[in-house]
Amino acid sequence: MQTSPDRHEYPAHWEADVVLRDGGTARVRPITVDDAERLVSFYEQVSDESKYYRFFAPYPRLSAKDVHRFTHHDFVDRVGLAATIGGEFIATVRYDRIGAGGAPASAPADEAEVAFLVQDAHQGRGVASALLEHIAAVARERGIRRFAAEVLPANTKMIKVFMDAGYTQKRSFEDGVVRLEFGLEPTDRSLAVQYAREQRAEGRSVQRLLQPGSVAVIGTGRTPGGVGRSILGNIRDAGYTGRLHAVNKAFPDDLEELDGVPARRSVRDIDGPVDLAVVTVPAEHVPEVVAECGEHGVQGLVVISAGYADSGPEGRERQRALVRQARTYGMRIIGPNAFGIINTSAEVRLNASLAPEMPRPGRIGLFAQSGAIGIALLSRLHRRGGGVTGVTGVSTFVSSGNRADVSGNDVLQYWYEDPETDVALMYLESIGNPRKFTRLARRTAAVKPLVVVQGARHGGVAPQGHAVRATRLPHATVSALLRQAGVIRVDTITDLVDAGLLLARQPLPAGPRVAILGNSESLGLLTYDACLSEGLRPHPPLDLTTAASAQDFHAALSRALADDTCDAVVVTAIPWVGEGAAGDAALAEALRSAAATKPGKPVLVVHVELGGLAQALSAAASTAPQASASTAPQASPLPPDASSVEGTPVSPDAAPAQASPVPPDGAPVPEPSAEAAEAPEGAHLIPAYPAAERAVRALAQAVAYAQWRRDAADPGKVPEYDDIDEKGAAELIGGHLARGQGLTLGADATCDLLGRYGIHVHRALPAPTPDDAVTAAGALGYPVALKATAPHLRHRADLGGVRLDLANEEQLRRAYAELTDLFGAPEELRPVVQGMAPRGVDTVVRAVIDPAAGAVLSFGLAGAATQLLGDVAHRLIPVTDREATSLIRSIRTAPLLFGWRGSAPVDAYALEKLLLRVSRLVDDHPEVVAVTLEPVVVAPRGLSVLGASVRLAPPPARDDLGPRTLPAY
Repeated sequence: MQTSPDRHEYPAHWEADVVLRDGGTARVRPITVDDAERLVSFYEQVSDESKYYRFFAPYPRLSAKDVHRFTHHDFVDRVGLAATIGGEFIATVRYDRIGAGGAPASAPADEAEVAFLVQDAHQGRGVASALLEHIAAVARERGIRRFAAEVLPANTKMIKVFMDAGYTQKRSFEDGVVRLEFGLEPTDRSLAVQYAREQRAEGRSVQRLLQPGSVAVIGTGRTPGGVGRSILGNIRDAGYTGRLHAVNKAFPDDLEELDGVPARRSVRDIDGPVDLAVVTVPAEHVPEVVAECGEHGVQGLVVISAGYADSGPEGRERQRALVRQARTYGMRIIGPNAFGIINTSAEVRLNASLAPEMPRPGRIGLFAQSGAIGIALLSRLHRRGGGVTGVTGVSTFVSSGNRADVSGNDVLQYWYEDPETDVALMYLESIGNPRKFTRLARRTAAVKPLVVVQGARHGGVAPQGHAVRATRLPHATVSALLRQAGVIRVDTITDLVDAGLLLARQPLPAGPRVAILGNSESLGLLTYDACLSEGLRPHPPLDLTTAASAQDFHAALSRALADDTCDAVVVTAIPWVGEGAAGDAALAEALRSAAATKPGKPVLVVHVELGGLAQALSAAASTAPQASASTAPQASPLPPDASSVEGTPVSPDAAPAQASPVPPDGAPVPEPSAEAAEAPEGAHLIPAYPAAERAVRALAQAVAYAQWRRDAADPGKVPEYDDIDEKGAAELIGGHLARGQGLTLGADATCDLLGRYGIHVHRALPAPTPDDAVTAAGALGYPVALKATAPHLRHRADLGGVRLDLANEEQLRRAYAELTDLFGAPEELRPVVQGMAPRGVDTVVRAVIDPAAGAVLSFGLAGAATQLLGDVAHRLIPVTDREATSLIRSIRTAPLLFGWRGSAPVDAYALEKLLLRVSRLVDDHPEVVAVTLEPVVVAPRGLSVLGASVRLAPPPARDDLGPRTLPAY
């Protein structure tokens, strides 16, 4: 910890690691008195032109007075930040608080002058933009609301940094100098700019890891076997297109090659740059390796080595030191304890993993936090992609291991713009930053499907090695919020692969209407039932009988696809043995050719023990070159024992069963040929599934995702209400918090605050005695309700603690006596009297600010049954009008609101407005950390809020509104 020379302690919380535009990293920290030599050295490496732009005159060197000024700060009115790599400055920024006329000032002056200087070698890397975000956040913390900057007109780069930041600006020109003034409060545009820069930088940082021009495997053994030697062989055998090096400090001095790969004792001995280092040495030797890599300019590390946070507290500290050391040199890390990375692109062909064979190239991106699950995913895609359902492979694969640095968020940033990836599949055991993940997922899902399965859902503890923020939200709530963001949530890796194969091969369905056809009546009925169970709208199955020919399938599928009342088709097929049976290859070609006539609708196949058909579907629709008879079969990309992970595999090289391509009725069906095997570019592969429920489940997920895409195109708006008193509410909240750090408001204060947002709560008057109850009823007017509000009876009408429709004093006194006889003295019951509300459906509205996920709005029906079933829907705040509409319709018991069994429908519009007002309250005032409205009685006309509670507290820090940073270690 460095010390401050002035009145404020060193602000360690301003330190941060940032990702720059080119994917490298830098550290941002305050400048202190200890940095004098670094500042002088930094200034000497800046060009005369850059110095001129900074000081408006030739300024070849800094004087002792300058050095003192630029290193002595009070961290309030004078602040300097530096961006460092390897401990050395690459850029600086400072602000000085100014008052009227530009003179130095102290608070309450809220304007400051800001100036930058960036080394010429690092200009164009986005350093100044990152520093502007951080110095602006520091200034806001210190009460500064505006920056002013004077820039020479020729300094176009610096002018662009200010103009592109997205803040509200004023620009003027005087005495040959451009003067820029801008407010520092984040705006929609400044946040959009920040998120766009974040995406480019983090995506580029992953791209540098997955598309390296040169790779060094460090820790390559001298004898066959071992992790390092295996990975070296895997990279070489995959046909890596870049330069490959084997590194081991134990190599003899005269060793020039190992397995045909150049061998060196140290990374320093390699001529030319090294973009990626794969580290396989024991954990205790990794720091030395990282130092060598950093000094050589290596851009990123894949650390296979274990013995870090996966091994206990000592290992966790070792992991933190690893991340700090790597970031010092501007490097990013995948791992430690990682399985590796794969890129199947023909321009790269990188298999820097423990998988001995390269997966098939394809359009699916895979991310797994667990190496074991990564193995299983690669294995299933290998078998399903070539031996069961056609050639669908992997674009990129990342196993993050302990996820110390590069996370699923970073990989999502890369996949978002990766033209080689059409579908993203992720296995997550923890979500380190749910708020950011939700934001990135929503943006990614708008352009390509994102399918997620989450492990450790019910353990309550993150896997060893994962740094995870605490969340108070249950897993079901987090899952609901992910679905709101467009994420396709599945429960198993089998479902993950099933959904991924469909989404990678077929168009999205336009709706839930499904045609079913096939040669088995029973299988068709099973498929029909599965569709109903998944909420789809199936047509009655069409039974083609077991004697159906390939041409019969072709004609039936063509008719189904041409039917405007059909959005998708499920084809069921069972083997039929006998003369004239439709051959697998012929049937596959018939299905493919029929599907090609209507490429806008998805087609799925359910087959029962029909491996030949699946193989033939692969041949009929594959856009990949077909293996010749002399080609050796491709091996599994996994160890031999991995093949037993799922079911009974169908060998990828098994020849399809051949039968006559001419059916009994004489109608010709084209025989698959070399030309047919090479489907036209853009042709859709037909996925096949061994069970109807798996096919239908994948289809239902695609239907829901397609609907989300359509809804996301018009998300609605957050409405404005003329009767909201935002300023008055802020004054109330400030007054309450001045008396305590966290408190639950009393009844009167709750009603006052909610009333500022147009939420009116029915008054409930305390009734500690029967006479008080009569007085309260007189003030409210009969009929009234008498309620016990003791914690064990509150909102539990089923226990008998509520008496309704009391029309006069006699009934009220009788009800009071009954309650006290049943449940005890009034002091225990805490009875209240409340005016009767119109009858309707009892509901509950809640809002809570979670420190990890953000503000969440929840809705459900009141009552123990709903609580028992967990029938509650959730949306992230702020909620739009369309989201409020969908929120009340997304609970399973929603029919009770809309006239179920002849009841009167409730006033849904009034309920939607209530939800929107609660959302606005919490969004406008993050100090409102919890709101509960229970019960909310929704009648056919209007609604009544009968109970409410509000909790206030200082709001949790929102890093999504602050400057870009990497997770702290």
